[in-house]
Amino acid sequence: MSADEEAAVFRAPMRSRRSDAVEGAAVERALTHGVCGLGGVRLDPPPATLADAVRRISATGGDRLAARLARFANAPDGAFVWTIDLDGLLWLGRLHGAWYYDPRSAAAEVDLIHVRPCRWLAAPVAEHRVPAGVRATFARGGKNWQRIRSAAVFDASTRLWEEGSRSEQ
Repeated sequence: MSADEEAAVFRAPMRSRRSDAVEGAAVERALTHGVCGLGGVRLDPPPATLADAVRRISATGGDRLAARLARFANAPDGAFVWTIDLDGLLWLGRLHGAWYYDPRSAAAEVDLIHVRPCRWLAAPVAEHRVPAGVRATFARGGKNWQRIRSAAVFDASTRLWEEGSRSEQ
């Protein structure tokens, strides 16, 4: 793994682009089920591989979604992810597994069908401890999975993770 991969931190807002999806429901599902993910085009039958999902999404004219999905799926295991819940609280997690398509109706209902296993800390990070770079990326708004390229954010995320993991033992 390269040093760049080891220092990977991402913003994962998990906010649906669908008007019928309940605001905040995808984040709640992600925290409850230990996943991180994206929404998008529902695929029937479910794709067996990432390549199949990307190809089928591109074929429907969803090239931007297909590219986002590929970036998400190819993020390194162990990368830190930050999300924000409906109350504005920020949560820190770490990816730990490969992409899969979740065909369950509950996942489709909240528009969180492209997922990866993610370990989340048991509680949100106290506001005064959230790295400034994380706050800034969420303050800009948006619904996209996005890399946060900041050594300070990586270092702070590492410290918070280590402290949070110790307190959960």
